[in-house]
Amino acid sequence: MQLYQTKSNELQELIEVPFRLEKEIQTLFEQNLSEFTGLDFIKSEFVIKSNRIDTLAYDEESNAFVIIEYKRERNYSVVDQGVSYLNLMLDYKADFVLEYNETQNKNIKRQDVDWSQSRILFVSPSFTDFQKQSTNFKDLGIELWEIKRYQDGIVSINPLQKAKSAPSIKQVQKVESQEIQKITKEIQQYDEEYHLADKSDDIRELYEQFRDSILNLAPDLEINPKKLYIGLKKQKRNVVYIEIQKKILRITLNAKMGYLDDAKGLCRDVSNIGHWGVGDYQTDVADTDNLEYILSLIKQLVK
Repeated sequence: MQLYQTKSNELQELIEVPFRLEKEIQTLFEQNLSEFTGLDFIKSEFVIKSNRIDTLAYDEESNAFVIIEYKRERNYSVVDQGVSYLNLMLDYKADFVLEYNETQNKNIKRQDVDWSQSRILFVSPSFTDFQKQSTNFKDLGIELWEIKRYQDGIVSINPLQKAKSAPSIKQVQKVESQEIQKITKEIQQYDEEYHLADKSDDIRELYEQFRDSILNLAPDLEINPKKLYIGLKKQKRNVVYIEIQKKILRITLNAKMGYLDDAKGLCRDVSNIGHWGVGDYQTDVADTDNLEYILSLIKQLVK
């Protein structure tokens, strides 16, 4: 990817400044972890059972741990190391929870963590085609993130997206590795069909109408399915959460009460009520009567 900078109305190509050491990548990524990924930093150089994890992070929205590994060279197997570290996490869940509680001064329990959404990120200036192809499975829990540094302190971050048609690793081969078998049993990638599988045609159509209308509000909105809801994400942050229930859609908007101009008072205040997703505004819909009005509220979040 070529990047340019405008100077005196002329384009000048940015010159890449390669990282000399993996530690440089790690320091930059850890210091800007929330900005780059939206994750919470837990521990650098987390050692468990003689294994050293570069960065341990936590995804508050998914309630799941994320391992991050940094690579400057390309001659390594992301699948082998990724599978090994994910199994390490699943085998020693209590150690990860203990580290989280000690560093964050909290008191979560193992059952509070959604281990099915555990994942590992590999961060590197580039990846080979083989590395990209070998991780292109929707249920493998391994992600590739490219990072490059340029002159004038400019940095680019590019999380490589898996193909929308990415298969399950169970579908393409007979998995003989016990380590991979364990991952495929415990880790699950959720999609829209997971939420719609047992729903009526009416609720499917209602969801699709709301989804498509919301996506049309901004070009950088994208679908972000999780275990308990479907998020609609702008950059690193879900702005809308949709829970698909039997006869209604429960919609939560990610804003503190008082932020939105809800002239009709359509949304209820759930700031002091337990609910899935983040945000104080919530409403239930069984039809499209208030679709345009709800879109007007969401516009205030994506402007």
